[in-house]
Amino acid sequence: MKVIPAEQHQIPESRVHNAAVSVVRRLKEDGFQAFVVGGAIRDLMLGGHPKDFDVATDATPEQIRERFRGARIIGRRFQIVHVRMGREIIEVTTFRGHGEDASAKRRESDKGLLLRDNVYGTLDEDAARRDLTVNAMYYDPDSRQVYDHMTGVEDIRNRLVRIIGDPQQRYREDPVRMLRVIRFSAKLQFDIETETEHAIQVCSPLLSEIPAARLFDEFLKLFMAGYARPTLQLLDHHGLLQHLFPEPAHHFQRNEAARQMVLEATANTDQRVREGKPVTPAFLLAALHWPVVQHVAAQLEHAGEPPIQAVHSAGQQVIAEACLHTAIPKRFSIPMREIWDFQPRLEQCKSRRVKDLVASRRFRAAWDLLLLRQSAGEGVDQAVLFWGEQQEKFSDLVGSAPAQDSEKRPRRRPRRRRNPS
Repeated sequence: MKVIPAEQHQIPESRVHNAAVSVVRRLKEDGFQAFVVGGAIRDLMLGGHPKDFDVATDATPEQIRERFRGARIIGRRFQIVHVRMGREIIEVTTFRGHGEDASAKRRESDKGLLLRDNVYGTLDEDAARRDLTVNAMYYDPDSRQVYDHMTGVEDIRNRLVRIIGDPQQRYREDPVRMLRVIRFSAKLQFDIETETEHAIQVCSPLLSEIPAARLFDEFLKLFMAGYARPTLQLLDHHGLLQHLFPEPAHHFQRNEAARQMVLEATANTDQRVREGKPVTPAFLLAALHWPVVQHVAAQLEHAGEPPIQAVHSAGQQVIAEACLHTAIPKRFSIPMREIWDFQPRLEQCKSRRVKDLVASRRFRAAWDLLLLRQSAGEGVDQAVLFWGEQQEKFSDLVGSAPAQDSEKRPRRRPRRRRNPS
């Protein structure tokens, strides 16, 4: 372990969140070890302004909860305590280790996947159990020293993402670690250390062991944080995209027009994040899957379905298949299908029902997808020109329609009164 004094790491004391410092000091006053830990320390050392601060301690989840009013223990696989400090929620974890009672509190699948891991240990053991070296640094707000157990400072200096321990073993314990390696490589613009990178090729099929709902949560972290474009390129390069979205990955690799359209969609999403504008997974997922919808719709048209119905049917099929791998919630899959359903209608360039279409809540997103299709060379220039003119003509109507009844939250039925017996 290396101890880095304040004059060397140069973390500004003012950038360490007061709520995290308060949690650390409260725990230390009660005789526990406690540190600000993980990504916030990494980002501070890189000159950033992290929003989220985590704390690690040798106090158990129950001991933590006893000391903070309103604290909640969450999670089964890994127990974490959410401590509310004013408007902030600080995530507090207990040092993890390899204790003698590990068999009782740690469970693995027959393939080595960790199903439950609430084994507590020492500070040194906790550092060894973390995923990446750059996330295994601990900051003491009183001494302002950083404790680096796993060459995190050196890897930051060399701009490397490195798995702690044997990469293949760590990936087998939790295959999602491969996605975390990609995510931090894209976010930090760091290279991936050689052994960490080579093991991905061997272990990538293990992602099929991860529940589809958890993979969707990882999708949000990968694509909604402002670095979707480099993330997509890294996932494709390392063969991981096919385990998240098999059919889109197939088109992304073999159809240059589809590839450019999706890359532009991710770049647009990143730009909106940088500008502080709202982003929705529905649009990015709609763009990612659009080449697949087109392919399936063309097959249905060839079998005799009209274009509008073919796209509608294709959308249903594509969503159903996608959810087998990455569980897309209905709050996103329904808008995806509506964006796709708009495309053949926009291509028709008919003046009938123009006002209704322009006023629809999904028109803006459908229009954005149409623009992406134009940039990819799909031959929709006439449709872009026509609907651009309609938006200027009916500018006050664009996206003005209220939510449909099917999108509103259903009302609860009143309870029936039972007849007295």
